[in-house]
Amino acid sequence: MTTRTATLPNGIRIVTDTIETVETVALGVWAKVGSRHETYEINGISHMLEHMNFRGTIRHTASEIAEKIEAVGGHLNAYTSREHTGYYARILKQDISLAVDLLSDILQFSMFNLEELEREKTVVLQEVSQTQDTPDDIIFDLFQETAFPLQPLGYPIIGRPDVIKSFTRQDLQNYMEDQYTTSNMIVAAAGKIEHEKFVELVFQQFTHIKNTKANDIKQCEYKGGDLRVTRDLEQAHLVLGFPSVRIGHEDYYATSLLATILGGGMSSRLFQEVREKRGLVYEIQAFINGFSDHGIFGIYASANPQEAKDLLPVVCEELSTFPLTLTQKELDRAKAQLKASMMMALESTTSRCEQLVQQTLIYGRPLKTAEILNFIDSVDLERSKVIASSIFSKPITFAALGPTKSLENYESLSRRLGT
Repeated sequence: MTTRTATLPNGIRIVTDTIETVETVALGVWAKVGSRHETYEINGISHMLEHMNFRGTIRHTASEIAEKIEAVGGHLNAYTSREHTGYYARILKQDISLAVDLLSDILQFSMFNLEELEREKTVVLQEVSQTQDTPDDIIFDLFQETAFPLQPLGYPIIGRPDVIKSFTRQDLQNYMEDQYTTSNMIVAAAGKIEHEKFVELVFQQFTHIKNTKANDIKQCEYKGGDLRVTRDLEQAHLVLGFPSVRIGHEDYYATSLLATILGGGMSSRLFQEVREKRGLVYEIQAFINGFSDHGIFGIYASANPQEAKDLLPVVCEELSTFPLTLTQKELDRAKAQLKASMMMALESTTSRCEQLVQQTLIYGRPLKTAEILNFIDSVDLERSKVIASSIFSKPITFAALGPTKSLENYESLSRRLGT
């Protein structure tokens, strides 16, 4: 496996990972554009633009785009996050030029036809409705909104129905012109690929994107707080969280290990204490969300009303004692889990391509596997205890959805945690 990089004269960065033992290629284009870049008045436009870029170009109709990639057995898709939007494909090695051609077409020559726009608004509104019907999805939006209220980092990625309905063709064109620039775009590929030929292909195809500086992200500040939405559900869905380190911070891997120890598998503390010993939940997990300048450490669980009431004191007790009771055995086990997960992901061209992009965005270059393993191995017990103590002493964010009346109030939870 060989990782190489290049920067085109127009500013687009290219990174490839050649894997001789496979016959496929995962490739894509990522832009540093997400819901964080939006104002409240256009919240959801990054996601809408992602949809509309597949709805027809000067050269292809929407159906032709789908037919061309699927005619060779390939796959083409996209996603929007809070800080990035990715357009990606997976194809056989001989079809690389087709995938690059389609990706360059939708990112440079999309038409934003008015009829297609109105149709796609309906599709996205249905997606919003589906999210509203999925409590274990929407609870994380409620949590994010509570942690960063009235700020772009707290906006829902998918947007709000009233704003989605208001988008015009000009809105999409203006936003794409402002945000999709060569200075904030990365083209990546992993699999059976020749670096020089791929660079030349991208150079030939991506010629109509502006070489200007993209707009900066809106600075946000963690606030924390309490949000409870009562709905007629069988279970209460809960997220308890704290401010943490940004992605790329020197303590990011240590924080990731702490999340693994607390709620990263069947051997984790919360799974053993809350589910195995007490039977209070079916699912409980700890997670970290890293952004370019902020981070969140959280715990998610869902439980019936009475169990949810009993669950919170147990979780708070575990968090309160965690920094003092963390053991080397637990840390070593978490390191093994994280390293194994990383190594297994390297066997997927799609995962490798995604890693190339994430590492380039964070560190300015793809990292060697040995570097990442060293980051993980270098985390020591005493530093981990200090980090845990720091995180769990900060102001909390609590979000609940479902039958919430029996849950402890925010002040009581804060007292239990000493925050």
